[in-house]
Amino acid sequence: MAFIQSFGAAKVVTGSAHLITLDNGKKLLIDCGMFQGENEEKNIKSFEFNPSEIDWLIFTHAHLDHVGRAPILYKEGFFGEIIATHSTFELAKVVLLDSARLAKEEYYTYYKKAQRRGEENLIKPPLYTPEEVESFLTLKKRYAVYSTPIILTKDLNITFHNAGHILGSSFVEVRFIENGVEKVLIFSGDLGNKNDMVLPFIQNVEKADVLYIESTYGDRNHKNMKKSLKEFKKTVLNTLKHGGVVLIPSFAIERTQELLCIFKLMYKNGELPASCKIFLDSPMAIRATNVYNKYPDELSKLCQNFLKEDGSVFNFPQLEFTQTQKESQKINLIQNDAIIIAGSGMCNGGRILQHFKHRLWNKKNSVLFVGYQAKGTFGRRLVEGAKWFKFYNERIKIKASVHTINGFSAHADQTGLIRWLKHFDNLGKIFLVHGEEDKQIIFKKAIKKKLGIKAHIIEKDDEIYV
Repeated sequence: MAFIQSFGAAKVVTGSAHLITLDNGKKLLIDCGMFQGENEEKNIKSFEFNPSEIDWLIFTHAHLDHVGRAPILYKEGFFGEIIATHSTFELAKVVLLDSARLAKEEYYTYYKKAQRRGEENLIKPPLYTPEEVESFLTLKKRYAVYSTPIILTKDLNITFHNAGHILGSSFVEVRFIENGVEKVLIFSGDLGNKNDMVLPFIQNVEKADVLYIESTYGDRNHKNMKKSLKEFKKTVLNTLKHGGVVLIPSFAIERTQELLCIFKLMYKNGELPASCKIFLDSPMAIRATNVYNKYPDELSKLCQNFLKEDGSVFNFPQLEFTQTQKESQKINLIQNDAIIIAGSGMCNGGRILQHFKHRLWNKKNSVLFVGYQAKGTFGRRLVEGAKWFKFYNERIKIKASVHTINGFSAHADQTGLIRWLKHFDNLGKIFLVHGEEDKQIIFKKAIKKKLGIKAHIIEKDDEIYV
């Protein structure tokens, strides 16, 4: 009998990895993501299954917590076929190479410091190198097209449906025949927020015997998008008016592109001061934005209109891309009339930390969070009221104002998730993944109350027979 096991994203948000074992021994792995935040130590542990036995690796989308351990899977013996949309493959390459590069740089930094203490043997090497990422990406690939079944065997096919989360994102429908009976499994990946301005809305399907659904925001509803935009603009313009600089830690994929759309609209409407400069200070986000530009047909009507009007979806005169470290350092000379968008989104690495070093101590400046902050990250601590920022051996007093606006989430909220569930005409068992347990308990109760269906919270290694 076929069964599913989750080796990540069980009572946590990150580390997505769901293994389907069919009765004929064939195995599909849905995602192979990196753990982030307080669970990062799990990334160095070996997989609890044999990677060489995996026939197909399926990516729902290209976020690091869904693709980040795939090169490790390859290093430990996976040589099967990878299946994803074209744009997901392109973004995954950006994400994985950036992850490998940052890990390499961090390793050498800590190694040099440890050498001076005679403790270099205590520094753990990177999980994988850029060369190993490139090697992983030479594996056989199959490209998915939304709503078009992919035949894997005569009794097994999969279909990708638009999840509206990031470019190329999908929820995956797995259909197979077991003992003469067809069974339908659906894995949501991450589902998009209906208020998103970059992507079209999530698709609907009618049937699932088993549904694995994300629950990141299953406990709450996002702020109204109009109210969020108003609050966002007010924070930005007030900071600029009082001679400050706005720091926006941003995820390179989707959130950054949404911010660029907002600022482009503000520019077109004459809302930005003429002297204001907006810096996209993230090589990874710049590369991701270039990928978005390649797939305008997958974007919203707003983005397509920008392309028709300006010849570019995201560019406008007040926007500057800073690729090099030298260009990034020049931003430090600017004291006001600037908006800096930089990674990482959860402030656990990247150029945003350098900007924090130069800006957090100044009360005129502001930090504007527009994305989820996982437990264990500095972003989470800053949101929760941290008073000090430690950058290497320097302690910096936090005087800048900190603002959180959750209406920009790329994840569906509780209402959005319930709305999507209601479109199913035939819905069997529901399993909750990709969420913190306290949030999942609330979401589970909401499903029972609003749909009359009992949902189950997945435990790590559970064997769910289908």
